[in-house]
Amino acid sequence: MNWFLRTKRMNFRELSLKDEDLIYDLDSDPEVMKYITLGVTSTREDIQIALKKTEELFQKHEGRFGYWAVIDSYTSEFMGWFHFRPSKSDPDNIQRIELGYRFKKKFWGQGFATEGSMAFIEYGFKNLKVSEIYAIALKDHTSSMRVMEKVGLKFVREFISPDFAGTTYLDVEYAIKRDDWLKVMKSNE
Repeated sequence: MNWFLRTKRMNFRELSLKDEDLIYDLDSDPEVMKYITLGVTSTREDIQIALKKTEELFQKHEGRFGYWAVIDSYTSEFMGWFHFRPSKSDPDNIQRIELGYRFKKKFWGQGFATEGSMAFIEYGFKNLKVSEIYAIALKDHTSSMRVMEKVGLKFVREFISPDFAGTTYLDVEYAIKRDDWLKVMKSNE
């Protein structure tokens, strides 16, 4: 298989329409969806629409940005996915890229999100020369906020996402600029 990225424990390949059953299984768990849709699970139709948009995103950006299936490098099991994409509100800006992920519960709390995030950050800054990478999470999702901090992203702001308009749920944004990441990498040498 031609992997997009690899880490010690994970392999990443392009997500496709063939992954509908895997994504449906992932998104059918209300606990997985707790901090994404407040526990509302995805329908098959939701997933089909999302996967079509994913393929369009890959085509538009020639495979540089999009969504990737995460595969356990030891067992070949589907673990979840990562996205590394331009902002939905600024889809043509390929200098400011959003990082995100979703994992099956059995893979939570084992450092997979941190390991994958570090790989995508390195890929973005070294290979694609993007200017900034950011991530967003619900403020109540403290484990995702810890991952953001572990991989070097810094708190930027709190805000109410359009997805949660009319509620009291706050999102947080964390980000890191390429120049700051390069300084950290040099100091670690």
